Amino acid sequence: MTPEQPAPPPSPDQPDPRREDPVPAEGARPAEAAPATPPVREVTVRRAPKFVPFMMLGAVLGFLVALVLAYTGPVDPTLTRESVLGFFTVAFALPGVLLAALLVLVIDRRSVRRAERARAERTDDSA
Repeated sequence: MTPEQPAPPPSPDQPDPRREDPVPAEGARPAEAAPATPPVREVTVRRAPKFVPFMMLGAVLGFLVALVLAYTGPVDPTLTRESVLGFFTVAFALPGVLLAALLVLVIDRRSVRRAERARAERTDDSA
């Protein structure tokens, strides 16, 4: 085991953590802090699609295709229409979700290219 080394003396920028800060005198106000952010900032504005609604729409469209195919096709005596519907739902809903995700990625990539720069000003609403 090595002996503990003494902590280096605090620099003028960092106060000594072992010392308590003095209590300000009564009537004294703390110094005003400089604003952390500038009043006007440059921001990027773009319209981006939401991924989940697109993918849900793809799944619903896949289910609708499966529904049409299951109930309009010929009747198989070994399978019920519900089991055929379940098979077709898996067969068409998953590709529908994947195609919708691909579509939303393409739309999102286009929105990145069409992004615009704008100036935003912070306001305080203390009403």
